[in-house]
Amino acid sequence: MSRTDILSEIKGAESKADAKVAEAEASRRNAIADARRDSVKRIEDAAEEIRRSHESVMTKTNAELDVERKSKLAVGEAEAAEIESRSESRSKEVIDHLKRKFEEIIDGAS
Repeated sequence: MSRTDILSEIKGAESKADAKVAEAEASRRNAIADARRDSVKRIEDAAEEIRRSHESVMTKTNAELDVERKSKLAVGEAEAAEIESRSESRSKEVIDHLKRKFEEIIDGAS
């Protein structure tokens, strides 16, 4: 083998090595880009899951609060009705009492 052939083989080997290094570098860049896309996708998916979970909890809590509000309103309305009922019966007693006193005054004056 002549010196030129040896140098040619060396250059060919260097070219192949450079090509493999370039290919490996491109493969590395692609792997990094894929990993970044994957991590962004995972972060977005996790954020979406958190948002859905938050909405679910808020919906459940709002429903529970609505039930509690309706219960308290019912209790309050029942108490108001009871107070109104007592008020009506007492107002009749007061009116009857005032009529009796007025009649006593009139009878006493005659």
